[in-house]
Amino acid sequence: MTILVFGHKAPDTDSTGSPLIWAWYLTEVKGTPARAVLLGEPNTEAAFVLDHWGLEKPEIVTDVADGAACVVVDTNNPGELPDNINNADVQAIIDHHKLAGGLVTKGPIDITMRPLACTATIMHDLIGPGDMARMPDALKGAMLSCILSDTMHYRSPTTTDHDKAVAEALAADLGIDVDDYVGRMFAAKSDVSRFSDADLLKMDSKKYEVGGKTFRVSVLETTSPETVLARKAGLIGAMGAVAADDGADEVLLFVVDILNEQATLLIPNDVVRGCAEKSFGVPVEGDSVLLPGIVSRKKQIVPVLAL
Repeated sequence: MTILVFGHKAPDTDSTGSPLIWAWYLTEVKGTPARAVLLGEPNTEAAFVLDHWGLEKPEIVTDVADGAACVVVDTNNPGELPDNINNADVQAIIDHHKLAGGLVTKGPIDITMRPLACTATIMHDLIGPGDMARMPDALKGAMLSCILSDTMHYRSPTTTDHDKAVAEALAADLGIDVDDYVGRMFAAKSDVSRFSDADLLKMDSKKYEVGGKTFRVSVLETTSPETVLARKAGLIGAMGAVAADDGADEVLLFVVDILNEQATLLIPNDVVRGCAEKSFGVPVEGDSVLLPGIVSRKKQIVPVLAL
């Protein structure tokens, strides 16, 4: 049976690249047939990475069958996985997020969770130097891209020295100018012209429970925040429908300015206004608020959310 390897819904670069990396490792190194799949369309940055390195976009699946052999990467949250995940045969989890709970497995499984900025960094360590030398350059490029994306080119507070060291070693091996390459990655991420307002709200988004309410916390990381903020009225207007579709109470959209290391939170109503004021200690006037230094959902947004 071929093992399916996948990350979370609304795939970013790490949840697109890491399944490809691990499927290669299982198939070519461990001799266990595996196939990378996605749980949705990759975002624009991830699509750029696939195209740049000549990697075929994995098949998009909407669910998994009973008993299907799976490896879950870049998440351990059932809410970010196929609806039938607890009836599948999850054999391993590789992740760098906090333990969410709720996954049910058919037996003991191999779990690797480490406090690093990127799943691909963990995979680099698990694969080891000997087998890393065998990895095709295209997949090394995907691994580099995952790390640069999840660390926001080492700007994210989740970045560790080890993440950076692995990325720099991969770049040297590939002969890549990191500054030039990451600039093109972020430019691709910033091009959101073909997406609807609802698509943007769902593009890089996860649900969290806060004070008895369910929030869809969305981030748009960009080098051109003004392009996104020009659509502020439409984005705010779409929040109600997106929340209703997802069974959430509210949508929190943070437009992250990568270069200036700050975020703008859109304020659609009094609930979000109160949440912003209590969580970040800032007065809120109008339909948005600037949050200096806020760039990471993992350490700077979700842990401090309060109602």
